[in-house]
Amino acid sequence: MDTSQQAITADGDRLSLRPDGTPIRVLVVDDEPSLAELLASVLRYEGWDIRTAGDGSSAVRTAREFQPDAVVLDVMLPDFSGLEVLRRVRAEQPHVCVLFLTARDAVEDRVAGITAGGDDYVTKPFSLEEVLARLRGLLRRAGVARARAGTELTVADLAMDEDAREVRRGGEPIELTATEFELLRFLMRNPRRVLSKAQILDRVWNYDFGGQAHVVELYISYLRKKIDAGREPLIHTVRGVGYVLKPAS
Repeated sequence: MDTSQQAITADGDRLSLRPDGTPIRVLVVDDEPSLAELLASVLRYEGWDIRTAGDGSSAVRTAREFQPDAVVLDVMLPDFSGLEVLRRVRAEQPHVCVLFLTARDAVEDRVAGITAGGDDYVTKPFSLEEVLARLRGLLRRAGVARARAGTELTVADLAMDEDAREVRRGGEPIELTATEFELLRFLMRNPRRVLSKAQILDRVWNYDFGGQAHVVELYISYLRKKIDAGREPLIHTVRGVGYVLKPAS
């Protein structure tokens, strides 16, 4: 089993599904292969069924075959625009959710996407967590997704309620910033799995953060002060590799 599948399996009982119990389907359309694959891997981590396309023609063809619940759609594509992809896909699937990606900041571009029928947009460069949050919101509002039973992650005496965004250790509440919460969530969704600094950067921070691994070290130190201070340590350093969350014993 590859590492991405391990992550999905480890968190398999806490992810969103269609009302019929099958995984949410998302089509990612972007002509930058590295970005498309990064987005796809992060969305697969959520337990969703993902397909990718690199141009408008293949996007329309894949949407027809795959019948996605949502499309993450780059506005600028090599053959025709994301707006045209939206028009063609919506002609056959009028209720599909569409989240536009655009490198342009101009208000008229955003307005054009929404006017054409897009449900939401994010502007590059974006954080992966923002894309996830926007997609979850769209799917929830559209009535497509339902949560699997149980939204609490636990490792030893550390517990996280993902919906309430609450963390406790040994029953004691722990206050975390938004970034600390996302970092801890990533660690808790992958217990006993060593995560590299690059993996953590890709998942918690911007996809093009620039490889500034020191920010990971800094936030790991923040978490340790809040999670492990005066207790048996749960966050462990694997020198030369990364970090792992696991019971001390």
